[in-house]
Amino acid sequence: MEKKSKATRTAHCLVLAFPAHGHINPLLQFSKLLVHQGVRVTFVTTIFYAKIMQKVPPPIALETISDGFDEVGFAGAVSLKAYAEHFWEVGPLTFGKLLEKLGRSKDEHVDCVVYDSFLPWALDVAKRFGIVGAAYLTQNMTVNSIYYHVHSGKLQVPLIEHEISLPTLPKLQPQDLPTFFLTYEKKQFLLQYPVAQFSNIEKADWILCNTFYEMDKEIIDWIMEIWPKFRSIGPNIPSFFLDKQYEDDQDYGVTEFKRDECIEWLDDKPKGSVVYVSFGSIATFNKEQMEEIGCCLKQCSHYYLWVVRKSEETNLPKDFEKKTEKGFVVTWCSQLKVLAHEAIGCFVTHCGWNSTLETLCLGVPTIAIPFWSDQSTNAKLMEDVWKMGIRAPFDDKRVVRREALKHCIREIMEFEKGKEMKNNANQWRTLAVKAVKSGGSSHENILEFINSLFQFRTFNLKGRSRF
Repeated sequence: MEKKSKATRTAHCLVLAFPAHGHINPLLQFSKLLVHQGVRVTFVTTIFYAKIMQKVPPPIALETISDGFDEVGFAGAVSLKAYAEHFWEVGPLTFGKLLEKLGRSKDEHVDCVVYDSFLPWALDVAKRFGIVGAAYLTQNMTVNSIYYHVHSGKLQVPLIEHEISLPTLPKLQPQDLPTFFLTYEKKQFLLQYPVAQFSNIEKADWILCNTFYEMDKEIIDWIMEIWPKFRSIGPNIPSFFLDKQYEDDQDYGVTEFKRDECIEWLDDKPKGSVVYVSFGSIATFNKEQMEEIGCCLKQCSHYYLWVVRKSEETNLPKDFEKKTEKGFVVTWCSQLKVLAHEAIGCFVTHCGWNSTLETLCLGVPTIAIPFWSDQSTNAKLMEDVWKMGIRAPFDDKRVVRREALKHCIREIMEFEKGKEMKNNANQWRTLAVKAVKSGGSSHENILEFINSLFQFRTFNLKGRSRF
């Protein structure tokens, strides 16, 4: 993107993220885009999460609010419901105090709050201070549309239909919806929480989403009839892996650099020969599922790189070797660098939205083993709409058996269908890169948003100077 002149580098944007890996990363990446355009950014998360964030990229400033669990975070709550209820009490108070503190200084005055839509109270607080509020949707537009239809009463819960038809969306079965629909009668809050994103969203000055127009044309055209200030501004992943405008932007910027042994291991492997397996930062499979995955990887004829968090290592099959010529089990890797490596042939994933965007932007076909939340909807889109992956079948115990997974791996790595998926994945990659390059749909939307901040800032400064 073209940089603004120094004279216009005055707008101060406060970016508030829900304290979870899948929310922090895209919002931090969006923050970097704002900085490149001359916007001053202060990134805000909870006191506890700020402790585990080792850094934020300069020149972004870091501030904190309280969720009521400053010492241990979410682990200090008895349930997600208890955590959210306490956060909803404490968060708005401490967020208001932060805005008040910054507002006392002419240099620190906040012109805009970009808030994670999972924290809708942030908009009410921003409006109380007369500050522009921009909602940032961290999930894809199909998922957002589903939740919005629940909020508007057009989709009833508990579900009474066996096939769900919603404007501009593909036909959906109950198992294609976010998992909270299937558990609604026992755990209503799990669905009420994401639906609450839309409780006040019509009051937002902007509604931004981590997607790109070419991926969601029909839904975006439809939703803009309802939300005229909706704009797609993604994919929000590091520039090095998309438009390469900022070559040093090679990670999200919240962890210290680690020597990545798996890249060295991959360097010795033939092109397209490795199955990469990773299920994100939250999904936790039981011992039976881990056993099936491990046995599949040992038995199949392809190389594999498997990320298993330290907390899950006890669920590995007994005597499972962590590093051999054929396979490598690690507790961490730079996922973007791995997906960009030419040795990778397919990605076995939980289909979280960030991982889904990353694999799509890097043109890697996928095997989806969704765990919870929006992941089953992402898997549906991956297989039936974008046609760049396969959803692995579960059995009656919701376990993907080794033979089923082996069949999926062979289909992508060995058969013609895999080549078609790779071609489709590369086409989506091309569209994603085009969207973020100069003149692309997301690039233009970001510039429109930023220019509005500079205009608002100029108007406010003129208004204040009269008194």
